[in-house]
Amino acid sequence: MEKFGVSQPVLRKEDVRLLTGHGRYVDDIAPESAAHAFFLRSPIAHATFSAPDLTAARGAPGVIGVYAAGDLDGKMKNFVNAGVVKNRDGSNGAAPTRPILAVDKVRYVGEAIAIVVAETFEQARDAAELIEIDFDELPAAFSTEGAFEEPEVHPEAPKNLAFDWAFGDEDATRAAFEAAAHVVELPLVNNRVIANPMEPRGAWAEWAGERLHISTNGQGVWNLKNEMAKKLGLDAGQVRVTNPDVGGGFGMKAFSYPEHFAVGFASRELNRPVRWMSDRSEGMMTDAMGRDHVTTARAAFDKDLKLQAIWFSVVAGLGAYNSPFGQYIPSEVAKNVLPGVYDVQVGLFEVKGAYTNTCPVDSYRGAGRPEAIYQIERLMEFSARQLGVEPDELRRRNFIAPDKFPYTTLVGQVYDVGNFEKVMDRAMKEADWAGFEARKSASAARGLLRGRGMATYIESILGAQNETAKIEFAEDGGINLYVGTQSNGQGHETVYAQILHQRSGLTYDKIRIVQGDSDLIAKGGGTGGSRSVTMQGNAINAASDEMVERFRPLAEEELETAAADLVFEDGAFSVAGTDKSVTLEKLAETARTKGMVELLVHETENVVPGRSFPNGCHIVELEIDPDTGTLAVDRYTIADDFGLLMNPVLAIGQVHGGVAQGLGQAVTEQVVYDESGQLLTATFMDYAMPRATDMPEMTFHSEPTPSTANAIGMKGCGEAGTVGALAAVTNAALDAMSAAGVGHVDMPLTPQRVWSWLSSARIAAE
Repeated sequence: MEKFGVSQPVLRKEDVRLLTGHGRYVDDIAPESAAHAFFLRSPIAHATFSAPDLTAARGAPGVIGVYAAGDLDGKMKNFVNAGVVKNRDGSNGAAPTRPILAVDKVRYVGEAIAIVVAETFEQARDAAELIEIDFDELPAAFSTEGAFEEPEVHPEAPKNLAFDWAFGDEDATRAAFEAAAHVVELPLVNNRVIANPMEPRGAWAEWAGERLHISTNGQGVWNLKNEMAKKLGLDAGQVRVTNPDVGGGFGMKAFSYPEHFAVGFASRELNRPVRWMSDRSEGMMTDAMGRDHVTTARAAFDKDLKLQAIWFSVVAGLGAYNSPFGQYIPSEVAKNVLPGVYDVQVGLFEVKGAYTNTCPVDSYRGAGRPEAIYQIERLMEFSARQLGVEPDELRRRNFIAPDKFPYTTLVGQVYDVGNFEKVMDRAMKEADWAGFEARKSASAARGLLRGRGMATYIESILGAQNETAKIEFAEDGGINLYVGTQSNGQGHETVYAQILHQRSGLTYDKIRIVQGDSDLIAKGGGTGGSRSVTMQGNAINAASDEMVERFRPLAEEELETAAADLVFEDGAFSVAGTDKSVTLEKLAETARTKGMVELLVHETENVVPGRSFPNGCHIVELEIDPDTGTLAVDRYTIADDFGLLMNPVLAIGQVHGGVAQGLGQAVTEQVVYDESGQLLTATFMDYAMPRATDMPEMTFHSEPTPSTANAIGMKGCGEAGTVGALAAVTNAALDAMSAAGVGHVDMPLTPQRVWSWLSSARIAAE
């Protein structure tokens, strides 16, 4: 059990399958008889249009169906669900309809207008070019910062204001700022990015009898199952949703899209399987994007540099429509970690959502927490510079002290445990904080600017606090573990097997993970918000404990002993003081022989009473060539408190991947629309994904304080790397350029922007 139990660096069991071409992704498993779907998408960001002329397309070779919005009337509800927040006055945020297929008006480049279904993809694509549409182009809103003064996207949202949300005590905050010895203000831009998972979005649908089966590469199956049933007027039992292997999601695949419903509709209309797979540029135009905030961050300090209040004013870009979680991410979700790791009880957080004629925005790795931590950590580092104190010292003065836990933040979140100074000190030690000046001098001797930046972050696990688990002894001798989460490549098959093996002693190699099938798993919370291993791990332990107790009477019978003398350890019951024992797996065989089928399946639903709060410290050192603006991260040091690590190898991998996405946003990635709403970054020639050469060596160090919010004592790690990276990298860049007179930077730190800031500072100094 030591080799395959929890906290062991077990190599991923799924990798052999995935890396040798035996993965089963959605486009691999579509029925051979499936027809191909192609979506005709708007080439214009904002326009009215007349009903499309589908005649020529319907008569094109190989075409078996062409549908526009009018064809859905009376057969399918033509809208995509999305939530809204409460405005500060108590009213609801704007809720304009987002159609599955556009009706009369398009509002962003890439919005679906029609779906063409043909025998081959090429035939469907060629037929789509025959569809005639008369557009009457309208002026477009394209800037988040200027959205409230730009052309109106929806009549339901005058001046493009989607919502006006606020949290906090405005009077107390204003009073604290008026009384403060020091006030620091910092404008920030959190740039818009595209998720770009390895596998683009796709789906196929098939009708069998009176049931619809839709398979898609998502992060859970149950929401789509219920929404599809409602859209098509079906009972939920008539819909089956499956997620096969998924090549990355990052939050972007966590919800339903128009294409899911259109493919399901077409399959029912044609009584034939229909498949759709996005290509890369299609995905870049239509996958929900991330971030896109313009913020003013403010801090009030007393004479001893203790925080008295914080105040954040944010304009959050939503794109053309409310995506399912779009209004929640910058407001209610970001609020969870608003004060970061600091002891401050007064604050105001106000967010205005802005519609523009661009692709909708939703959750992207971290979903609100990177945005919030970027604000507070950029503000703290900048404040230290303004107040003439070292950045670590300002943080020390304001950390929540260990003896204050459990600590209720100003937004009502209860941080169960933490030792933020200890984690920061570990990071500083491992980063050789004291040796920085010597390295800076060495860089200067080579004509390079060297900077150092820090971010001390915290995040909150999101999603449902309940999860299901079912253990089944299969006839072939294997052990099926049914889970309510969905792997997108994180290593769930490995870590869940470790957890079950540790708790029950069942043979690690016999454990098979079953996921992503609404027919086999009645309910689940899916994957997102760093919840998977915490919630699913606790559910697996609960199911394992229940299984052991249910087998106990059979063990008593087989060993001919009283309950008081029966001991369970390492997967076997034994009689105390003897060598008589029987394993769970042997008892399962006995139960099958005796017809005791009720002992072959063990299912439970577990509720984790509180959320855990992963936290850590990232320290970055980088060099900048002032002649070219080129930036290179030289040292990246991480100390994290994830509580008890379930598998160190997987945890480190998650952190590395998160840092890659954070560094990508900070340095290379940027979504660009022109004034007409055309996406200028719809290929990898134009959208700069980080490459291997951009990534530094990272050192990871675990400095855990086990969580008291769950029985395992763990804290999620899937998004932590991104949460910490954004501010750490950007703070380091500002530090490097400050000696040259640069006082402010924003992401992304591209060579052209860095060179421009340095040049402007040089000119200003002359």
